[in-house]
Amino acid sequence: MIFIRFIAFFLLFGILFPTAAFAYIGPGAGFAFVSSFFILFVTFFLAFLTLLTWPIRWIFRLFRGRKALAKSRVRRVVIVGFDGQDPDLTEKWMQEGILPNYAKLRDQGTFTRLQTTFPAVSPVAWSSFQTGCNPGKHRIFDFLEPNRKSYLPELSSAQIGTSTRGISIGKYRIPLGKPFMQLRRKSQPFWKVLGDHGVFSTILRVPISFPPEKFRGVSLSAMCVPDLKGSQGTFSYYSSDPDERGKYTGGMQIPVELSNGIVRSYLSGPVNSLKKNGGEICVPFEVRLNGNGTAEITLARKKYPLIVNEYTPWISVEFPAGLGMKARGICRFHLLETSPHFRLYVTPIHIDPDKPSLPISHPFTYAIYLAKTLGPYATLGLAEDTWGLNGRVLHEDAFLNQVYLIHKERERMLFDALEKTRRGVVACVFDATDRIQHMFWRYLDPDHPANRGKDIEKYRDTIKELYQRMDDLLGRILSKIDEDTVLMILSDHGFKEFKRGINLNTWLYQNGYLAVKSQPAGAEWFQDVDWERTRAYAVGLGGIYLNRKGREAKGIVEKADAGRLKREISEKLKELHDDIENSRAVRDVYLSDEIYQGPYVNEAPDLIVGFQSGYRASWSCATGAISPDIIEDNEKYWSGDHCINPLDVPGIFFCNRKIENTQPSIMDIGPTAMDLFGVPIPTYCDGKSLMPADGEYEQTKL
Repeated sequence: MIFIRFIAFFLLFGILFPTAAFAYIGPGAGFAFVSSFFILFVTFFLAFLTLLTWPIRWIFRLFRGRKALAKSRVRRVVIVGFDGQDPDLTEKWMQEGILPNYAKLRDQGTFTRLQTTFPAVSPVAWSSFQTGCNPGKHRIFDFLEPNRKSYLPELSSAQIGTSTRGISIGKYRIPLGKPFMQLRRKSQPFWKVLGDHGVFSTILRVPISFPPEKFRGVSLSAMCVPDLKGSQGTFSYYSSDPDERGKYTGGMQIPVELSNGIVRSYLSGPVNSLKKNGGEICVPFEVRLNGNGTAEITLARKKYPLIVNEYTPWISVEFPAGLGMKARGICRFHLLETSPHFRLYVTPIHIDPDKPSLPISHPFTYAIYLAKTLGPYATLGLAEDTWGLNGRVLHEDAFLNQVYLIHKERERMLFDALEKTRRGVVACVFDATDRIQHMFWRYLDPDHPANRGKDIEKYRDTIKELYQRMDDLLGRILSKIDEDTVLMILSDHGFKEFKRGINLNTWLYQNGYLAVKSQPAGAEWFQDVDWERTRAYAVGLGGIYLNRKGREAKGIVEKADAGRLKREISEKLKELHDDIENSRAVRDVYLSDEIYQGPYVNEAPDLIVGFQSGYRASWSCATGAISPDIIEDNEKYWSGDHCINPLDVPGIFFCNRKIENTQPSIMDIGPTAMDLFGVPIPTYCDGKSLMPADGEYEQTKL
C-alpha cells in the first residue's frame, strides 16, 4: 500500500514536473510489449529522481514561468474542438433557441465560419491547427498516402516499426533497442513554441499527436493511436448463426457453437513477435447463459455479468507473450442476443492506459495518471466503432451508447485539466460530433440512398440532440471560465450529405490515364494496375498522383510533361456529369503546387479534387479497386461527410472576445494563442493572430 501511494504521489508530480519516460521493451504487432515489472521499475526510479531534483526544478520553472507571463495579456487560453460541427446547423438551431449557450457566446463575443484546409479532412485540418501552417509545410495531405515504391496506401501521419536488432534464445527472439516510432507531421505545434517560452499546456486528444512529442506540458494522443493488434480498430463479432458466416466486414467474425447454454471462444490479440514464427496471442473465455436475457463471462478466472443490449465496463485483458512480458489491453463486451442464436460484440482491444504498452501520452506517466484518477478510458485513435454500425453488427442505440460513453470520459479529462491548469493553455478535441454526423446524416435527407429499406423516423432528431448535448457541455465550460481566460470553440470543418461515390481510379482508367494488365476485375490495392503504362492514379479521399519518373518506383511521366498533364486531367474531371442526378459531380480541381507552399509540396497529391456537395470518393476507390461504374450510390450508414470542395464545408469559430478578422482560418488559432501570451509568432507560420495587441488585423488566405 505504501508503494502504491508513492507511485500515485509521483504521478501527481509528473503533471507538475513532466519528465519523458518512454519505457518499452521490444516490438509486438508493430509496437512494444511492456512488462508490468518494467513499468513499475521505471516509474519508481523516476519518482526517486524527481524527489531528489524537484526543489531546483520548481524554482527554475517558477522563475521562467513568471518571466513568460510578464508579457502575457491573459492567464489562460482554453480551446475546445468539436470535430465536424457544422456552421449551418449551428446557426439554424441557435435561431430556433435550442442552443442557448452558443447564442450567449455569439452575442458576447464572436461567431463566424472558420476556413478549413485543402482537403477538408481531420488529419490535414488539425495539423494546420497545431502548426499554424499550410499542408505544404507540415506534410499531412490526407488520411492515406501512397508508398512510392509499392504504390500501396499507408497512414500519412504515423509509422511504427519493429526493432531490427535482436538475439535468439531457444524459441524466443529478444529484441534489442526500442521499436521505430515516427510522427510524420512536420513543423511544430504551437504548444511546443509556448513551452519553449515557459508557458505550460495541457493537450487532450488533438488529432495527429501520436507518437507523443516532448514539450513543457502534458498531452494525451489521439488519431492514429493503434489498438493492441496494431490496427486502427478491429472489433470482434461472435455468432452461432451459421447463416451469418462471412457476412460482415470491418472486423473479425468468429463463429461459435452454443452447447448446453455455454459458449467457448477467445479474444484475438497481437502477434507474438517475441517468439519465432509466433502467431496471434489468444486469451480464452467462456460465456454461460442464464436463460433470462443475461449471461456471465469468465475471462482469466474472473467473472463478469453480461446483459443484452448493455455494455460492460472496461475489462482488463492480459496477453502473455512469454519471458514474463505481457501486452495489456482493455475492451467492452456487448451482448447482442442469447436466443435463438448467441451474438456477442467486443470492441477493439484498446491499449490499457493504466499500463500502456507504448507511449500514448507525454510524459509517459500522464496516461497512467488519468487512468488512476479518472478511471479507465478509450485510447484508440478512432475509438468510436463506425464500422460496427456500417456492417450492421451494432444497431443505432448500441453505437450511440458507445459514442457517449467515450464522450463522457473526454469530458472528465477536460474538467480535470481546467481545474489543474490555472495558467497556460488547455486544448481538448471531442469526436462525437464527427462520428454521429457521419452515421446519422441520412435522417436529415429522406431521399438519401442509405435510407432504402431502413427506418427513417426513429433517429431523425439524433443530430439535433447531439448539438444540444454540446451546448450543455459548453454551458458547463463557460461556468469554469473567468475574465482572464480566452475561450475559443472551433471545428475543423463542416458537414454535408454523402449520397453518391466517385471512383477516381475508374475515371482515370476510362479516360486513358490508368492502365490495367488485362481487364479490371475489381481487385483491391491496385492489383489490376499496369504501372508501366499508367500516368495517374488516386489514393485517399480525393488526391490524384501522377506516376512521376524518379518519384514513383515505376514512374513514366517526365517532369517536363507533368504540368500539361495535370491541367489536362483537371479540365476533363471538372466536366464529369452525373446523368442519374443530372448534375455536375466535381466543383473544382486544385493543383497542389498552386494551393500549397513549403518544402513538402512535392510529396502532396498532384491534384486535389473538390467534389460537389453530395459526392465523395467512393468506398471502392479508397481501396484501390477499379469498379464497373464511375459513380455509384452510397447505401452505407456512413451517409454524411466533409470530403468535398473545402469552400463548401467551413468549420465554426466562437470566442468570448471580439475579433475583427472576417475570414479567420484554422491556421490562425495557434498564432492567436502565442500572441496572447506575448510569444513571438514564428516567421514560418501562415496563420495570423486574431487578436493582435496593436489592433491591426490581417486577413489570411488558405
